[in-house]
Amino acid sequence: MEEEKDINLTQEEIKMPDNAYTELKEGEEYKPILMGTKKYPEINAWTVIWGIIMAIIFSAATAYAGLRFGQVFEAAIPIAIIAVGASTLAKRKSPLSENVIIQSIGASSGVIVAGAIFTLPAIYIIQETNPDIQMNVNFFQIFLASLFGGFLGILFLIPFRKYFVSDMHGKYPFPEATATTEILVSGAKGGNQAKLLVISGLIGGL
Repeated sequence: MEEEKDINLTQEEIKMPDNAYTELKEGEEYKPILMGTKKYPEINAWTVIWGIIMAIIFSAATAYAGLRFGQVFEAAIPIAIIAVGASTLAKRKSPLSENVIIQSIGASSGVIVAGAIFTLPAIYIIQETNPDIQMNVNFFQIFLASLFGGFLGILFLIPFRKYFVSDMHGKYPFPEATATTEILVSGAKGGNQAKLLVISGLIGGL
């Protein structure tokens, strides 16, 4: 095994493998951009702070959209664009590995919020339509229900991760994850591609 060390990707290494979106043939191996045998800058103050900021902003946006229109949106794509823009402006040396962490932290917002806004309002609707039922619900009960619901979802996700990501490689399209990946890779290449993503994000935001 190669010795672990801090490593920055070169421009030649920042490209999706040819078999990234196709089924693997017998004996064929998929080698991702970020190799598990190497250590990249990932968890640091930059990624955690930006990830939490994105989680807060998109939790509020998802909650409002869901309660107002009954429809939530996938936060990973806009978060990836914002992460690319921030890393480009800050001239980060290893934007790809850092941006993966930022969008991973931030995108978890929609999962928790969507589960809450479509179920917890039912408690108040039941209480309003059935005044005889005494239901004392406070903030901490709602908070803990969302918190442990999120933990439960993660626990169920862990055993399925290897199956869907590794064993079923290329058999499912995963369009949103594919778009997010392409955004992160394009942003890591820098230059005109990163500028295009930043400009597109600003236009979309307006």
